[in-house]
Amino acid sequence: MRVYFILMMCGVFLVNYFLRIEWLEYLVVAMVFAAFASSSLIAKGFPRLLGLGMMATGVFLEFYKGSGIEGVSQGLLLVLPLLCLIVLAPLIALPLRVGGYFAAIDSLLRNLLHHPKKFFAGITGTMFILSPVLNLGSVRIINEFLKDLKLPSTVSAKSYLVGFSSSPMWSPYFASVSLVLYYLHIPVGDYIVYGFCFSLLSLLIGNVLFVVWERGHPLITESSADAPLERKHRNQLVQLVFFVFTLMSVSLLIESITHWSMLVIVSLISIIFPFLWALLFKGWTRLLPQLKSYRSETVPMMSNEIMLFTSAGLLGHAVQGTDFADGIGHFLNNMAQYSFFMFALTVMIIVIVFTYIGLHQLAVVSALAMQLNAQSLEINNLALAMLLLLAWSTSTVLSPFSGLNLMVSRISGISGFQVGFRSNGLHVSIVAIIGIVFISFLR
Repeated sequence: MRVYFILMMCGVFLVNYFLRIEWLEYLVVAMVFAAFASSSLIAKGFPRLLGLGMMATGVFLEFYKGSGIEGVSQGLLLVLPLLCLIVLAPLIALPLRVGGYFAAIDSLLRNLLHHPKKFFAGITGTMFILSPVLNLGSVRIINEFLKDLKLPSTVSAKSYLVGFSSSPMWSPYFASVSLVLYYLHIPVGDYIVYGFCFSLLSLLIGNVLFVVWERGHPLITESSADAPLERKHRNQLVQLVFFVFTLMSVSLLIESITHWSMLVIVSLISIIFPFLWALLFKGWTRLLPQLKSYRSETVPMMSNEIMLFTSAGLLGHAVQGTDFADGIGHFLNNMAQYSFFMFALTVMIIVIVFTYIGLHQLAVVSALAMQLNAQSLEINNLALAMLLLLAWSTSTVLSPFSGLNLMVSRISGISGFQVGFRSNGLHVSIVAIIGIVFISFLR
């Protein structure tokens, strides 16, 4: 019943996005709060405490500022498109799963196993292709292929994070990109080329660093003759790249024509695409079990995400206009007048510090996006967006409480600190410095 309620919440929001009916707006706000409450009953451990803490703080701040219920409602409405994206985006993976594309990836990686550098490039390259549309699901999928190989912990930590960490910088199917550009009123089409090119650079840097690291830590593998990749699998890999390119292109095309929110566009594509695939390829019988699995397994497992994103979104909205936020904004404005490099570095440190102690990137970056004004900083919105996304991506790697770090830590069997700072600290440091230099020219 709870699953249908969450899906209904997404449906009501999408309908009201186009109809703009006042009573539906009140209804969907109540549904968001109910979804949060029901998720808090199921969630456990630190995510539950963190979510309840951020929600309580957000509600308190809204009443403290005098905005009360209206402020809480506005905060929940701002985060609602993001919740729909989180809930509906996994639908995109269903046709890929039943279409045999993941088997082609498995064949490719096993073919490269005895060539460490190529193997690392294969993992990171595959992650680079899958992550923009599958999010953390890409880590789970690749790990399913590699878990029997018992890779060294450091190799797992480096490959997964290098391959994944660039996606929050450019993919409109990620909450980071859609949310920051939404707050700063930037069309995704105006930003994506910059984000994509920089993400490619990050991927290249990660692979070069692995080549250097591997010289001092040679990976010993059993020699065996390489089996050529089957033609069927080669074709499926090409189709997979084409699939991702098509999804991105269609999303940008729809945005340029309609000027709808990218969060809404991605949610609609997530719903339509599986059914369109089933219709074109006559795959209803294969798709139906996957849809049932999505309903009975995927959505029920989203309690932590619903809690954290709802509470973090409200907290980010509630912090705006407080003395603390105004003080941070004034400090950063002064810093920007003194030195752009110091300003950018300070923004990144603020995001990393707050996320490292447990706050979600959504709350910290949202607060900064709503507090900072590009004109008063004497930079353009594009540069500010790229800086915030660079900080989000960096903190995703380094924070032991980020979903990526937690998942890779569990997979590799090492601590969040080792996954973030020890295994990938050099990579993110180099990328961050190059990114700040690049943004300084972009501004």
